[in-house]
Amino acid sequence: MGTTKVLTGPLKTRLDEARAKYGEISNCPVRDVIDVISGRWSSLLMLALAERPHRFGELRRLVPDISQRMLTQTLQELQRDGYVHREVFPTKPPGVEYSLTGLGRSMFEALNVLITWADENHAAVTAARLDFDSEKASA
Repeated sequence: MGTTKVLTGPLKTRLDEARAKYGEISNCPVRDVIDVISGRWSSLLMLALAERPHRFGELRRLVPDISQRMLTQTLQELQRDGYVHREVFPTKPPGVEYSLTGLGRSMFEALNVLITWADENHAAVTAARLDFDSEKASA
C-alpha cells in the first residue's frame, strides 16, 4: 500500500494556523473566495477584462463556447465578489461595459501566475493524463 507522508514546513504551518483559526479547514474562507474564481469561465473572462474593458457582446465573441446565460451568471458572480464593475451607458439600446475593479486587478495578479504555470505545464499534464488512462485501460 501507499506510504503516509507527514507534512512539515510552510504547508504544515499554514494548515495548523487554519485549524486554529477556523476549526476544521473545511470552514476556511479561502474556499469561499476560490469558489467563484476557479469556475470554468471565470479565468477566461478575467483574462479578457485584464486587457481592457469589454462590452457583453465582445466577451461573448471572445469566448464563443459560453452560453449567454452562463456569461451573464459568471459576470454577476464576479460582480458580486467585487472583481468586476458593470457600467451602463444611457444609449438606445443601453450599452453595458464590464471592467476589472481594483480588487479584480489584484486578484488577477495572483491568477496570472497560475495561468502562466498552466500554459508552461500543459504538455506535462496532458502526458500524465495519457499515461494514467493507458495504465487504467490495461489494468
